[in-house]
Amino acid sequence: MIKGIIFDFDGTLADTLPLCIRAFRSSIEPRLGRSVSDAEIIATFGPSEQGTIQALIPHAYEEGVTAYLDYYQQYHAEYPDLFPGISPLLDDLRSRQVRMALVTGKGERSAVMSLDFYQLTPYFSDFGYGNLAANSKTGNINRIVANWAVQPKDVLYVGDAPSDILACRQAGVPIAAAAWASTAEPDRLAELQPDAMFESVGTFHEWILKRL
Repeated sequence: MIKGIIFDFDGTLADTLPLCIRAFRSSIEPRLGRSVSDAEIIATFGPSEQGTIQALIPHAYEEGVTAYLDYYQQYHAEYPDLFPGISPLLDDLRSRQVRMALVTGKGERSAVMSLDFYQLTPYFSDFGYGNLAANSKTGNINRIVANWAVQPKDVLYVGDAPSDILACRQAGVPIAAAAWASTAEPDRLAELQPDAMFESVGTFHEWILKRL
């Protein structure tokens, strides 16, 4: 039986990866002096957004981070919706008093912007954010599981990236792979054998209610 659920953010709760890439491109390209591809940006993911800035424009790190956060906030209103079904899912889980947390690779400042924008903060009891040095999800998952005083096997992580599966394996936490975003890669996710995988929020909603 699942006693708590930890959610990823980008590509899991909201289709915000295009927002992130757009903000990266606006902040990086003028300082790099050339265009950057989506693949070039995504290849730096793992650490927080600061890690992407550090990797691509280390000579302009501070102003690049400031510009990224400014553009992220400026563009956010053009990405106004959570994935269909996310609000009913979170409402249902909260009504059943299921513990919920957020563990994201986003840095705290951009994560808080998005949590505030989508009015999601009240759903979660614990938060884990990305950092500059490395992927921090395993450590944040471990911390939250310890705070909840439950066994790792009794907590489910929901995330859309192959790296999420690897982080969960290290933490000993089962993972439901979210493959409902346009940016998801179901074949890559399936290769890593998540505990479950879903191509719609609705099917995940039905599945999770049977395991609470």
